[in-house]
Amino acid sequence: MSIVLGFVALVAVIALTWLWRQGVADRPWLETGAATRIPSPGGQPAGRAGLGVFLIVAGGLFALAGSAVTMRMGYADWFEMRLPGVVWLGLGLLALSSLGLQAAAWAARRGDGAGLTRWLGLSTAAMAGFLAAQGLAWVRLAESGQTLAATPGASFFSLISGLHVLHVLGGLLALARVALRLGEDPRAASAIGLCAIYWHFLLIVWVAMLAILTGWAADAAALCRAILS
Repeated sequence: MSIVLGFVALVAVIALTWLWRQGVADRPWLETGAATRIPSPGGQPAGRAGLGVFLIVAGGLFALAGSAVTMRMGYADWFEMRLPGVVWLGLGLLALSSLGLQAAAWAARRGDGAGLTRWLGLSTAAMAGFLAAQGLAWVRLAESGQTLAATPGASFFSLISGLHVLHVLGGLLALARVALRLGEDPRAASAIGLCAIYWHFLLIVWVAMLAILTGWAADAAALCRAILS
């Protein structure tokens, strides 16, 4: 439970810091004199604030799922998850897509069109590979008898991984929409940075969920308690 609470606290701190930097606490109706900042409707700051709010909600959702797994582990019928190796391949592909999008965002900031296209292509291919690896992982789990209703761990893995895949598909749709506007709207290039931030979030969440499902998070917490006591 302490791991889950720590994850929730981390998400909350990051989200509140982000919103604060977007000026969510500003009270323009109390200000006097000339305006020092003119908001830009539909501009990048609004997009960042919107993404920040969405990440708060999505992070809370995954934190609740992780909390449910942690509490369920305390029951006698809990069995340790035996994840197939393709899950770790998928994790590597997800990390590659996250790095590729970050590189694409840097290329867009420099005005490097060729680099932007190259990194977007690599990142998209890695995303497709992750989705394929996730589908194969479900097949391998079913073949090993760890079906949706076989064990609590398998049920939670199917639920959380399915929820994560839905977020990945949503991110792909947003990325495709931005990519189609690259030649028409100059602001679309800067939106690649928002897509990269979202993909970093997906990577962090997936690492945290795998750590909880495999028991690594609980082992790490127990080790820290033993060291500090």
